[in-house]
Amino acid sequence: MSQQSSRAVGVGRVLIAVYAVLALAATARSVYQIATKFDEAPVAYVLSLVAGVVYIVATVALLGRGRTWYFVAWAAIVVELAGVLVVGLLSLLDPALFAHPAVWSYFGIGYLFIPLVLPVLGILWLRRTRADVEAA
Repeated sequence: MSQQSSRAVGVGRVLIAVYAVLALAATARSVYQIATKFDEAPVAYVLSLVAGVVYIVATVALLGRGRTWYFVAWAAIVVELAGVLVVGLLSLLDPALFAHPAVWSYFGIGYLFIPLVLPVLGILWLRRTRADVEAA
């Protein structure tokens, strides 16, 4: 494939659609929470906003074409995986930090563990499409 190839084909379209839905859900929810009840759980709400921004970057990068977007997608998905693992572990070790749930708290239980599974699928998809980028 050429440098104009896209990862938004086949299963990649489903993956990108899930990223887009999570981006919208996490960002909208966190903006509302920060605007209306920030003082109740600032850590959880800010982390949810960070998750939303990471999902937005991942969505755009997965849609993007070429080597640069490929590497941006890798970076966003690695940050996402690290975030869900760290926040998930912290929410187990210090539940008081997450009296109000965040997107990544308890490994994404409030989102049916999709935040935990999605970056793994994203990494597998990026590995599968690596040959297209290297050929460009």
